[in-house]
Amino acid sequence: MNTFMTIIDWILFIPLAFCVGYLLFYAIASCFYRSPHYLLPRKQRRFVVLFPAYKEDRVIVNAIQNFLGQDYPKELYDVIVISDQMQPQTNETLSQLPICLLKADYAESSKAKALILAMNTVADEAYDIVAILDADNITTSDFLSQINRAFDTGLHAVQARRTGKNLNTDIAILDSVSEEINNGIFRKGHNAVGLSASLSGSGMAFDAEWFRKNVKSLQTAGEDKELETLLLKQRIYTGYLQQLPVYDEKTQQAATIKKQRKRWIAAQFGALITVLPDLPKALLQGNLDYCDKIFQWILPPRLLQIAAVFGFTLVALIINPTEAGIKWGILTLAQIAAMLLPIPKRLYNKQLLKAIFKIPQLVFIMTGNLLKLKGANRQFIHTEHGEEAKKS
Repeated sequence: MNTFMTIIDWILFIPLAFCVGYLLFYAIASCFYRSPHYLLPRKQRRFVVLFPAYKEDRVIVNAIQNFLGQDYPKELYDVIVISDQMQPQTNETLSQLPICLLKADYAESSKAKALILAMNTVADEAYDIVAILDADNITTSDFLSQINRAFDTGLHAVQARRTGKNLNTDIAILDSVSEEINNGIFRKGHNAVGLSASLSGSGMAFDAEWFRKNVKSLQTAGEDKELETLLLKQRIYTGYLQQLPVYDEKTQQAATIKKQRKRWIAAQFGALITVLPDLPKALLQGNLDYCDKIFQWILPPRLLQIAAVFGFTLVALIINPTEAGIKWGILTLAQIAAMLLPIPKRLYNKQLLKAIFKIPQLVFIMTGNLLKLKGANRQFIHTEHGEEAKKS
């Protein structure tokens, strides 16, 4: 291989090796994670639980009815549903339940606006903890009790284990597997080495005083990324509650996941642009948690990274199998290990093997999304829930 090709080879290899190495390190660390065991709490805190609901008529009533079965004292938690463009009959049904129903009237919808509206409505109420769930989320009856125990140890922010509640299509299976990989690498793996767990947008809870002060600064469609940035800049650690599941409806169709991932990619890149200038200061201050988050957001979308590693490895094996091919082959094996280690054993089955053949289609979708990100971080892109499964 001539000098020019060698330079190109290393230019491609080094950044991808960093990305793969980052994922592999935390994937291995996740294997050493142990769920925390919390003692009985010294006090029972008062919660406000927020359910932002934009056109969620198919799922919101069931989610609220499920949540009202909490084993926590009824007088110590209030449920607020922020109804945005839902049908009158849905609002009527919700109004019959023991909750607070807010009807949004802002011009442009966003989850951040829904959260701000809710907190402004209860500005005079005294709460200890704010919990946030999505309109399709189903959880266990001890959700509030478990979070109360975690906060009793001094935590000010926690993330529950969001996991798929439906595996009815190939896309839903891959989406669920992706969630579990995130849980392993960005939550279990990070907590295992003493760093904060990533927020996933729902199934999360915060100190109420902190949330009141900071929610007003949320401006984009990536409100979870903004909350993470605020927490990390203020050196507030986020604990992961592996033992506390929040069942989340996984996207079932390619068209739906295309819209969802476009929003997620735009949120990540938007957050990266905002926080990247903070990196030198964070390094000088020794804020490793914040530095790690910035590095994390530098990573490309995972499917595109996998495609790049596999593609360049194939090219290297063809052009120069004895030199370049070996190191690219090792990188491919490391990439595979980083993806497989966090996946729970229950998901290793024939369904997953069949679903893997959908990955090329999803890579094509992700590539297309990269070309259409302009303004997406400011635009609210809704992921429809309760959709009927179609052949995928």
